[in-house]
Amino acid sequence: MDIIKTLAEELSIKPHQVENTVKLIDEGNTIPFIARYRKEMTGSLDDQVLRQLFERLTYLRNMEETREKIKAAIEEQGALTEELSAAIDNAKTLTELDDLYRPYKKKRKTRASVAKEKGLEPLAKLLLAQSPDCPEPPAAAKEYINPELGVETAEEALQGAMDILAETISDDANVRKRLRFICSAHGLLCAKAAGEELGVYEMYRDYTESVSKIPDHRILAINRGEKENFLKVSIDLDREKAMFVIAKEYVKAGSPATETVRAAGEDAYTRLIFPSVEREIRAELTERASAAAIKVFSVNLQQLLMQPPMKDRVTIGLDPGYRTGCKVAVVDGTGKVLDTGVIYPVPPKNKVEEAKEIIKRFVKKYGVRVFAIGNGTASHETEVFAAEVIRELNDGLSYMVVSEAGASVYSASKLAAEEFPDYDVSLRSAVSIARRLQDPLAELVKIEPKAIGVGQYQHDMNQTQLASALDGVVENCVNRVGVDLNTASVPLLTRVAGLGATVAKNIVAYREENGKFTSRTQLKKVPKLGPKAFEQCAGFLRIADGKEVLDNTAVHPESYGAAEQLLALCGFTDEDVKQGKVRDLSAKVSEKGEQRVAESLSIGVPTLLDIVKELERPGRDPRDELPAPMLRTDILSMEDLKPGMELTGTVRNVIDFGAFVDIGVHQDGLVHISRITDRFIKHPSEVLKVGDIVKVWVCSVDPARKRIGLTMRKDKINAETP
Repeated sequence: MDIIKTLAEELSIKPHQVENTVKLIDEGNTIPFIARYRKEMTGSLDDQVLRQLFERLTYLRNMEETREKIKAAIEEQGALTEELSAAIDNAKTLTELDDLYRPYKKKRKTRASVAKEKGLEPLAKLLLAQSPDCPEPPAAAKEYINPELGVETAEEALQGAMDILAETISDDANVRKRLRFICSAHGLLCAKAAGEELGVYEMYRDYTESVSKIPDHRILAINRGEKENFLKVSIDLDREKAMFVIAKEYVKAGSPATETVRAAGEDAYTRLIFPSVEREIRAELTERASAAAIKVFSVNLQQLLMQPPMKDRVTIGLDPGYRTGCKVAVVDGTGKVLDTGVIYPVPPKNKVEEAKEIIKRFVKKYGVRVFAIGNGTASHETEVFAAEVIRELNDGLSYMVVSEAGASVYSASKLAAEEFPDYDVSLRSAVSIARRLQDPLAELVKIEPKAIGVGQYQHDMNQTQLASALDGVVENCVNRVGVDLNTASVPLLTRVAGLGATVAKNIVAYREENGKFTSRTQLKKVPKLGPKAFEQCAGFLRIADGKEVLDNTAVHPESYGAAEQLLALCGFTDEDVKQGKVRDLSAKVSEKGEQRVAESLSIGVPTLLDIVKELERPGRDPRDELPAPMLRTDILSMEDLKPGMELTGTVRNVIDFGAFVDIGVHQDGLVHISRITDRFIKHPSEVLKVGDIVKVWVCSVDPARKRIGLTMRKDKINAETP
């Protein structure tokens, strides 16, 4: 297989882009570094395409390795023909390779292998030939009675021969491939109740849907129902269609052995082929559904991590609770903890006035501007309390409900214990909630990505693939934003391209011992941070008030010379960059001609344009260009909602069949995919993303089931959700 050509075709990119990217990967370069600083080589491929390329490259290389091992194993048996070798070379998937290797695998003891040990293989071959002059099978079988080998009767001999025939048919790669195709195209996925009570799986009590059409989220739901023993799941395939494939390949008319071979084919299909094909099809469905779910999860996670930070605002984090109270943490604009406490504004203690007094004292003492409220237990009551405090103070305060997903995991972690050794678990959670509002990215990198809670069925899919995809998203976000070298935590530094946990710890230790970094070149003094690691990480690390103005930009040290020449060419100085006086740099470059300027600086046009963007806005944060999070000052309850009511909300989660929107009533409402827009869309993510501020109308309210139906289409207010 020509891997370069295959990747180019699969990803719809040019072969030289693939070739250069593969070379860069093999040289040990990270995806963020390649995406940002090697655009000339890759043709400006973005990190998403680069990650796809890397994953497929790994798969195809593993496949090549498997291909060679299979050929070597078959050749060792003296069975590798030119035809078989060509078939192995042309196999497109690992499943196809496995089918081709199946007849030559060392099998555990089977009915066929036992029959062969009894000397019945010649009888099987005689029957399979189905010649017109073949004896009647029972008569032919009499010749193979041999008590010494354990064959006592003709019936035993005939059954043994049929077992060999069944395995021969089952091992046929072509038959398996065709049956797999038919099952994928015409099979039905069937779910049935395993008991009386089905709970949330009631709709699958007696459910059937085409394998080729079933949506991904339904596959995962049915899988979970089966795993939890609520459902029994199977694939149904028209037996006649399947037997036609086998008969066409193996059954010949006009022979006394015809019906025996047909019966062996029936046995092969029922006992050997279909159970295997059913497992493979279901595995393929699950793999497809998991890949789609991981993709949605990844998109949602990226949008959540890239939410604009609430910079320089003193924040109170509230971690709600009933019996144990509401934990309070006051955090300054840089994330430093100023004060903590516990209040009891909700049942069973209801110390509302005392709680108000404590919060008001914190607000006045520290200049608090915003409350961050966790969305867990007692969140609604705490929200009501916060809204009352805001009304009573009447000085511009606001609040936002923040997802607590993963906060408890972080609070009990070794990392949190190292960061806050003097605080108990619940107070650490309050700090984390406050910081999530201030800088979602910096705080959420401390939590295992799948615990952040912006997907569906994350516990039901391949955990290695999920972790790999989500880690890639976190890495991409961290490197896209950049990291302040003098304030970044170890978890944040660990996500920077080229740095691992050990080097990240060494950077923080060096900083604590020697004071703030004043230049990127100091990184070379950090233990275990070698030349390759420096090359990979330097451009993503920022120094705000250092000796070199370019250290506060995404310009890579390897391009400092080109950046200085560019400034001189356009009549600017480093001081102009510091003072933000190079806003019209791009205009001057355009005037001189981008290609000509790039050539004079010995760099490519993509690198030139990146340098220009950084010099015009040093220290820029790409998140600042996005709409700010929506803050609230008052609260609604579900009882306040009426069909037709217009509200503004924040998209919290985007899933296959719609999106959940926070409208300020503690319970998120669902906008079904059919109610998002008046045009056809395959997936809600085509229109919505996590963090979007949207206008919605209430369609239905069900307080008992805690369900709110919303629409973004005014004409769909009274329509039934499909």
